[in-house]
Amino acid sequence: MITFYKNTENGLAVLNEPVDNCWINVIDPSPEEQARLVALGIPHDYIVYPLDLDERARTERENGELLIILRIPYFQGKEADIPYLTVPLGIILTPTYIVTVCRQDNQIFQDLISGRVRNLSTAKRYRFVLRLLLATATMYLNYLREITKAVDALEDQLQLSTRNKEVYGLLKYQKSLTFFTTALKSNELMVERLQRSRLFNQYPEDDDLLDDVITENQQAIEMTNITSNILSGMMDAFASIISNNLNTVMKFLASVTIIINLPAVFSSFFGMNVDLPFMEHPFAFWIILSFSMIVTFGVGYVFAKRDWM
Repeated sequence: MITFYKNTENGLAVLNEPVDNCWINVIDPSPEEQARLVALGIPHDYIVYPLDLDERARTERENGELLIILRIPYFQGKEADIPYLTVPLGIILTPTYIVTVCRQDNQIFQDLISGRVRNLSTAKRYRFVLRLLLATATMYLNYLREITKAVDALEDQLQLSTRNKEVYGLLKYQKSLTFFTTALKSNELMVERLQRSRLFNQYPEDDDLLDDVITENQQAIEMTNITSNILSGMMDAFASIISNNLNTVMKFLASVTIIINLPAVFSSFFGMNVDLPFMEHPFAFWIILSFSMIVTFGVGYVFAKRDWM
């Protein structure tokens, strides 16, 4: 899908055809759409590279066109095996257009299109790139906060759990954090490379915005590392808690089994076909029953005092 946008007084407007200084947003293009982009003077390789889900963050320049590939966060859904992962996003800067290419539609594009990102101008190409980089770092931070909330909810369930379901839930978010850590570090290297190229030093505002991008990206890296370390320790701790909870249940069931079987032991003794005390006594049944109950409650009291049940 290809969509053309350009700034107006009321924000971004959708165009039918590309014009100078417009933003071309490309989502999972078909071969026909790729050919249309090539006809606009965009290198075919620059279109294909971001469609590879394993593509790393990097920059490439050829014949005056600049390709910037970064890894952006993508939310698949809480029921997915990996709720949060990363996908490559390609930014192509030509003398005429700004082109973004991604396999998945994502929240970052929706924020740009809806106007949530302030001071977005398709005519100022380098500043547009910086706004996009800053929105990416901010989205990482937002998703990390959501992961923290989800982990806290699982933590409350784990305290009384005897199953592995909640641990598997933590493992899913651990996978997401691993993807985040790898992507953020590669993004950091890519941004540092852009900083050394001095592309964004033409205006003081762009230089300040680049500093904000670097700061937000570093904050996301630190937050990811902290959350990952906490989650790793939590998984180990709660694996032990689940084992202890299961041992407590088994100990209780064993104690109850012993206590319940005590009256059966007495009845089996007095039920044998031999001479036994009280066999001629008119209240023999009640005496035996009372004695077995006294022993049963006594053993139960001892088990309770020793915390065996």
